Amino acid sequence: MAKTQTMDKLLVDELRDLLDAEKQITRVLPKMAKAVDDEEIRTAFEEHLAMTEQQIERLNQAFDQLGQPARGKRCTGMAGIIEEGQELISELDEPAVLEAALIGAAQKVEHYEIAAYGTAVAFARQLGHQEIVQLLEQTLEEEKQTDQRLTGIAENRVNEQASEAGGWDMARSDEEPGAGTDRGQQRGAAGASSGRRAGAARGVRRNILDRSGSRRSTASNRASSRGGGNSRKR
Repeated sequence: MAKTQTMDKLLVDELRDLLDAEKQITRVLPKMAKAVDDEEIRTAFEEHLAMTEQQIERLNQAFDQLGQPARGKRCTGMAGIIEEGQELISELDEPAVLEAALIGAAQKVEHYEIAAYGTAVAFARQLGHQEIVQLLEQTLEEEKQTDQRLTGIAENRVNEQASEAGGWDMARSDEEPGAGTDRGQQRGAAGASSGRRAGAARGVRRNILDRSGSRRSTASNRASSRGGGNSRKR
């Protein structure tokens, strides 16, 4: 592969990366729209699909301006983001939670595009390609608006709905099955053991008291005997 040694080539590579990213997005958005029950979210995904197709056309125009073939270059960054989003569809069963997760996944896509288009705009402006700057800035603004739209949907209701659905007791979630029963048995065994120890202790105290009482009784009898002898001597 030829090395990128000029800024003109750097701009072309950035546009090719974006072209491939946009085409990946057109393939995944229908799957995301199909995966959600919420009408507003589905509409947002479907409308962004139509917008993405227009953005691809702008990229083709940018390549024409540069006299370069409109050929994409594998965008591994976008591929990774999309793969994570597809994993959510297969892993999450609760509709409200899935919808919140897919909004987040879509916003990751938007943030990647915002950064990439912003870079391409800066390169084009530096190289004096004003018409390309205008094309890319139009797309950049659309990406920002889409991100804000998704944020509004999430914050207004979807995140709250997700938090109320499919919840679990965090205090118990880390416990092993049967752990409560085991602890109950342990407490029962400890209580029984404590009871046995307490009973044994009471028995020992009674024995001590009995022996002490016996010794006092013996001493008293001996004293009485000695007293009786002195009386007889007198």
